[in-house]
Amino acid sequence: MPDRLTSLDASFLYLEESTTAMHVGSVMVFEPPRAGFDLDRLVRIIEHRIGAIPRFRQKVRDVPARIANPVWVDDENFDLSYHVRRAALPRPGTDRQLQDFVSRVQPRKLDRTRPLWEIYLVEGLEGGRFALVTKTHHALIDGVHALDIAHLLVDAEPGDRTETEEPGLWEPQRAPSGAELVTGALLDVVRRPTQVIDLVRGGLNDALNVGLQAVESAGAVLGALARTAARPAPDSPLNTAIGSARRWAMIASDLEDYRTVRTRLAKGPYAEDVTVNDVILATIAGGLRTWLLGRGEPVGRRSVVRAMVPVSVYGDDPTGLYANEVMACVVDLPVGEPGASMRLHQIAFAMRQQMEVGQAVGARSLANLAGFAPPTLHALGARLGSAMSRRLYNVMVTNVPGPQMPLYAGEAKMVSTYPVTPLAKGQALAVGVTSYNGGVFYGLNADRDAMPDVDVLGESIVDALAELASGREG
Repeated sequence: MPDRLTSLDASFLYLEESTTAMHVGSVMVFEPPRAGFDLDRLVRIIEHRIGAIPRFRQKVRDVPARIANPVWVDDENFDLSYHVRRAALPRPGTDRQLQDFVSRVQPRKLDRTRPLWEIYLVEGLEGGRFALVTKTHHALIDGVHALDIAHLLVDAEPGDRTETEEPGLWEPQRAPSGAELVTGALLDVVRRPTQVIDLVRGGLNDALNVGLQAVESAGAVLGALARTAARPAPDSPLNTAIGSARRWAMIASDLEDYRTVRTRLAKGPYAEDVTVNDVILATIAGGLRTWLLGRGEPVGRRSVVRAMVPVSVYGDDPTGLYANEVMACVVDLPVGEPGASMRLHQIAFAMRQQMEVGQAVGARSLANLAGFAPPTLHALGARLGSAMSRRLYNVMVTNVPGPQMPLYAGEAKMVSTYPVTPLAKGQALAVGVTSYNGGVFYGLNADRDAMPDVDVLGESIVDALAELASGREG
């Protein structure tokens, strides 16, 4: 029988609206190889790798009368050319033009009658660069059966292995009839009599457990979220009714700057507990403070912005491939605190408290489960955030450390990678952060009408990092 969607996966389909498309994306920028890089080469790469993850050739099929969750079935008319698309920027092909392209493409919902992913080859960037812009639906990504489509595109070594290898043959399985789907659903109920109850309450449990098979107990996480729910998130311009249009901004920074700040400000008995992730969150807090003040918002000494932070924490792994831990937590960013170093220490203390109650799970074990890649971890974090009530937090921040070595699509070297994290209902901003090969790259996804000044927030984040690095206070 076909695989059945989990309750959480199905919820992302049922709850998807025109204003809240339920897919995650990435923007990867490459230097072109001497031989060039075109659509045919990209298609060949995907053809050779897509067989490793069958889900990318499958589509969702509803069960008649919706007596059970939908199932995954092979797309008998699978057309790779529909999913892999070509676009070009007008000269001069600036980063601003790329941002505008992403803002237009990412909010469009994926076609439910086909496999739930797309890739755009965007040509014409300055200096001969090109970008790969991906979209993968939350329902498709569970970290076990399928990863983000970006996971298929890059290798640790340059080279075009498609010239010496033939893609594997694929024969789609016959799609089940309506009667077969009903029969399968009834058999599932017999085998699992609690299924009806699970369909109602399974969303939160799945959200906390999806992709986290290495977690021995989710009790601490549930407890922390319950405690936070007792304190609704503060009022914020970040929480408002949103439309379907988006603005997206990307920011590039140097990982060494964060390490320098960590070394300089990590003093006292808890010095070893101040992480690069804490510095990133303090940078975002400083940027939000400047942005709020610039808007004329009331910012008092105790003002905070509550962040939902499904985050991978940098550790001492010498390879730089994996973080030591992955956490799901809620932290109050102290935007009312004028001192940059004090904001950092307050955030480090809050994060350490959540670590000490057992919310962390080994990221190396996660990576070993299914070859996790940064885009996939961003997707799992976004899934978790989307499942939480908007009353719990003001903004979601996903921070995923990537490999500190270059990656390649064929012979083309990836120079930067930016997440595109979807907005949840009532959330005007989502922040994605990825480190890669010595850089830290931010993707700010915002509602077009609620945040016409998302570029100002981006500039404020850059200034906040400079403030931390310089030691200026307030």
